Amino acid sequence: MSSVGYLDAIVLGVVEGLTEFLPVSSTGHLTVAEGLLGLKIDDPAVTSFTAIIQFGAIVATFLYFRADFVRLALAWLRGLGPARGRHHAPDPDYRFAWLVILGSSPIVVVALVGKDLIDGPLRNLWVVAGALIAWSAVIWWAERNPRQEYEETELGVREVLIIGLMQCVALVPGVSRSGATISAGLMVGATRVAATRLSFFLAVPALTGAGVYSLKDVNTEVVGWGPMAVGTFVSFLVAYAAIAWLLKLVAGHSIAVFNPYRIVAGLAVMGMLASGVLSAT
Repeated sequence: MSSVGYLDAIVLGVVEGLTEFLPVSSTGHLTVAEGLLGLKIDDPAVTSFTAIIQFGAIVATFLYFRADFVRLALAWLRGLGPARGRHHAPDPDYRFAWLVILGSSPIVVVALVGKDLIDGPLRNLWVVAGALIAWSAVIWWAERNPRQEYEETELGVREVLIIGLMQCVALVPGVSRSGATISAGLMVGATRVAATRLSFFLAVPALTGAGVYSLKDVNTEVVGWGPMAVGTFVSFLVAYAAIAWLLKLVAGHSIAVFNPYRIVAGLAVMGMLASGVLSAT
């Protein structure tokens, strides 16, 4: 049984922080990195480690968008008061907070129902390679001629539910949660920045739930608390920088700029699998 050391934790923390919010699939990259490091990619202790270090990315999201989260949380709490107040003074932040909750719900249900499939057959590097290449076509389609009409507070229940359902597809390693949600946002008419910001907001419940649920699989014989803390801290530092960079990028560029990398990465993984450098499971 292979164990995760401090160097492994640093490498995986960098990979997690760098890829969590970019449309290139953090789970896919982490799975490939685990294979290259000689770790057993379907070991529950290893998969729980990669889920837990996502807390670093969650904290980075909270800190970067702290003003937005505080505003939305306060509006939601105020909105839980008497209905009369909401009727006379509708608060768009209260409504948007509920939309974030609604959009986060589908992935919770699908992740729980499909856990055995997600942690089993789908954790296969052939799946990762295929999904990296195949989802590039969806990103290209979404970016062909996006309407970019709606800001985040102008999105309705239908649009956010579609984005939330699309987020479920990202449970397939290689698809990319941000790639799925941003693409869906563009398809329903959101601006690229609005779709990206909503992707960050939807990430918090999804990543928090995955991390908390994975605590039950922690095995300190495989991953000690020290490497786990190091990996989480590294993912926080790198994710914070990645958030700032991605928001600047999408303000003026299509997310399809990541497609060449996705395709090359997918082909590279296929090549390593075919040559025996990597094992599929």
